[in-house]
Amino acid sequence: MSPRRIHVILSGRVQGVFFRRATVEVAQQLGLAGWVKNRGDGRVELEAEGTDEALDALLAFCRRGPPHARVDELVVVHHPVRGEVGFGVKEGE
Repeated sequence: MSPRRIHVILSGRVQGVFFRRATVEVAQQLGLAGWVKNRGDGRVELEAEGTDEALDALLAFCRRGPPHARVDELVVVHHPVRGEVGFGVKEGE
């Protein structure tokens, strides 16, 4: 099975609720590569690559988020795989 890569933007109460930290923990447990960051507009953005099963599990987590989060919108776009290794927090631009 070939890996795939997704780019996700989440809206709602997704900053200040440990969304990035929880996403890193989930992504690492799933063996995904990529990054997550807070955006200046109050949204959270991430890119992840791995198996369909692992990405589907990450998206299931992202739809609900950690405790105290509220996800109002989740937009997913598919991108070419980059062969990235590891998953962590990326500082916002």
